[in-house]
Amino acid sequence: MTKTLLFVIVFILSVLMITSCATLQPTPEPTPVPQPEPKPAIQPTIEPLPRIETPVREFSDFIAVIAQLGDSFSSLASKYLKDPSLDWFISEFNGITSLKPGQELIIPLHPHGKGGLTLKSYQTVPVISYHKFSEDKSDTLTVKKSAFEEQMKFLKESGYRVISMDELFDFLDFKRPLPKKSVVITIDDGWVSAYEIAYPILKKYGYPATLFVYTDLILPGRNFLSWDLLAEMSKNGIDIQCHTKSHRNLDRRNNQESFREYFENVKKELTESAELIRKRLNKPVKYFAYPYGDTNSLVIAQLVKLGYRGAFTVERGSNPFFVHPYRINRSMIFGTFSLRDFEKNLAYLNDKELR
Repeated sequence: MTKTLLFVIVFILSVLMITSCATLQPTPEPTPVPQPEPKPAIQPTIEPLPRIETPVREFSDFIAVIAQLGDSFSSLASKYLKDPSLDWFISEFNGITSLKPGQELIIPLHPHGKGGLTLKSYQTVPVISYHKFSEDKSDTLTVKKSAFEEQMKFLKESGYRVISMDELFDFLDFKRPLPKKSVVITIDDGWVSAYEIAYPILKKYGYPATLFVYTDLILPGRNFLSWDLLAEMSKNGIDIQCHTKSHRNLDRRNNQESFREYFENVKKELTESAELIRKRLNKPVKYFAYPYGDTNSLVIAQLVKLGYRGAFTVERGSNPFFVHPYRINRSMIFGTFSLRDFEKNLAYLNDKELR
């Protein structure tokens, strides 16, 4: 084969290949399957945060507060007044009984309305008194257990605050304000029923009380309190105070008793009983209850000289800030009282004279 013929053959083959390639149809691309359009993601609705105002603003005489979650009257009193028991002080000043977040409050930093005196009225504090208690019997001086329980429950449900003797006298001395519906509970003499019946009920409700004992009655026997029982009560909210040594009437001389003897005997009744209480219970004696509620200027002068802070009669009535501190009224609660009778002895406001 000549070079010329080889060249021709190669040329013809090349032309045939090019022509073949030119006539090939391209493979069609597959038609895309339509896809559903993606749904937009649901965005959570975010409520705009409320504008938080400054929760506390302090002034010289008061603090303005916006209550926060978890606040209570007690916690606010503890934080700003350094005393959680002053929860009532915040509640009464703002005229509300409940608290919720966002509520605006004014917290006074100093006592107001000293002595409970306002332009229209003045506060009075009732002091109630008991003697004996019984499981199932009642008479003038003996209150049945069920009645005593009912009375203590009434105080709780009616919004009364049972206060201590020291709180009462701080109020009378203008040292502190008191809740409007304050009441003091006292028990006289020293009968064992005060421990067996009244004491557990008082503990149940968290009430303080004052027990005025005459020390000659603290004897061995099932009807009388012992010093061990008195010590237990003293450690658990019961204030043990003086009711003389023998329960004699201090307002009068006994037969054949000279004035000098009378003076010395009165002094003995006031001092020996108090010294015995201090010795056996290791506590101060500051308050006194007159046997039969009777007193006179000589007895009062001796009480003042001996350092007693105040003394109690059994004159029925409530006590304003201007009551004589050695003639404080006490209302006897008789076993014959209905609950309505009991309530009549709880006056805490007087506005009649100011109208």
